[in-house]
Amino acid sequence: MMSYKFPDGFLWGGATAANQLEGATRTDGKGWTTADTAQFIADPKKRMAQMLQPMTTKTVEAALNDTKGLYPKRYGIDFYHRYQEDIALFAEMGFKTFRLSISWARILPNGDEEVPNEAGLQFYENVIDELLKYNIEPLVTLSHYEFPLGLSFEQNGWQSRKTIDAFEHYARILFERFKGKVKYWISFNEMNIVMMTGYLSAGLLEDQLSADESLTQAQFTAMHHQLVAAAKATKALHEIDPAAQMGCMIARMENYADTPAPNDVLASVKSDQENFLMMDVLAKGSYPNYAWRLFAEKGAKIDQTKEDQQVLAENMTDFVSLSYYMSGIVGGDETAETSGNLLASKANPFLEKSEWDWQIDPVGLRITLNKMYDRYQKPIFIVENGLGAKDELTNELKVHDGYRINYLREHIEQIGESLQDGVDVMGYTPWGCIDLISASGNEMSKRYGFIYVDQDDVGKGTLNRYRKDSFDWYKKVIASNGQDL
Repeated sequence: MMSYKFPDGFLWGGATAANQLEGATRTDGKGWTTADTAQFIADPKKRMAQMLQPMTTKTVEAALNDTKGLYPKRYGIDFYHRYQEDIALFAEMGFKTFRLSISWARILPNGDEEVPNEAGLQFYENVIDELLKYNIEPLVTLSHYEFPLGLSFEQNGWQSRKTIDAFEHYARILFERFKGKVKYWISFNEMNIVMMTGYLSAGLLEDQLSADESLTQAQFTAMHHQLVAAAKATKALHEIDPAAQMGCMIARMENYADTPAPNDVLASVKSDQENFLMMDVLAKGSYPNYAWRLFAEKGAKIDQTKEDQQVLAENMTDFVSLSYYMSGIVGGDETAETSGNLLASKANPFLEKSEWDWQIDPVGLRITLNKMYDRYQKPIFIVENGLGAKDELTNELKVHDGYRINYLREHIEQIGESLQDGVDVMGYTPWGCIDLISASGNEMSKRYGFIYVDQDDVGKGTLNRYRKDSFDWYKKVIASNGQDL
């Protein structure tokens, strides 16, 4: 039993993304997105490189015309046709909220049409209504790693200021349609990852950069345009549906100093600055003082207009949210052995690792939550956290995933400790509450869910859904409001 009671109304649930579970990528008028070019690669060592690699017009067109390669995010787990079955399972667990994303190209196939695709809007309205039928609050992300390729080809994605207006138009369509139905929105998934995934997150194509422009500069330009767009979306939401709230989200990288050496400690401070930069802007209303030195060190400049400054200052986010999976180490000997974290890091000898060499650090979550609340004094929503593992379905159609239960239990305990520290945590949605296509590896074998989906890495299987041991455990956690772990 926890020593601290989770607050009444705490939003327990689970998290997903459209591009990883919906499938039906060309159904009912949906346009192509950056996620649709993500190919399954048999060699696990090469999978992360694909997620981060730059793309060109030629390589994108080759992927779209490829009839032999395997592109798992195009078929997902067929949530598009099975959402009622899946939502019923979420309701059985007692979900209070469900995090989903909307595919921009399902609403505006090219990304900037004046009139939206009604079939796309109706699909999401059906999903939202199904959630509300079970009193599950939709938590909706506007952009989650699937940018409309039409805008990449036309204006190199978020490098263009025109994309700000296109995003605001898209957001207003959704706010008008779902007014009164969606209380919680997030502008961009893990928006700080734009500095790593210029193509996936921002639709940047390397061949469309000018001869004297670096990819790094284009990523910083895209970053700024996304920040302005997020603030404009917040303004639009508050105008259209004043009862609704807008959040911003980052992938949180808690990086410890390698040693007590002052330069190592400084490296940890600078890591926080770079990690929190975009959230600092949206939660505080302006670029922090440290940003200008950071830009200079990166060889980048920001073209910030007076209008940009005003819209950022007047439309700060209502809550802050994060994904948290691991911690890392900065400073010290850069040539030392690195772990398999999303960002390369020295292995921490005090931590265990997952099957994918992600360092498991529940206390790091408490550290991060305390830092974030001290920094922003806004409610915090933990919208991703979980353990990727190779689950096995037994002959009795069971999955005994005690390792996942242990992982989640230890992290929930640290959320409870953070609440006792005085941190305002509003909800918790573990990632991949149902097995789906991995974001980085485009594989099914890296599973996170409470629900097993019978599909393998190459798309074979019945797609039948089966409750894992963690399903019943999480149901008990929610029913006890975090007291019975």
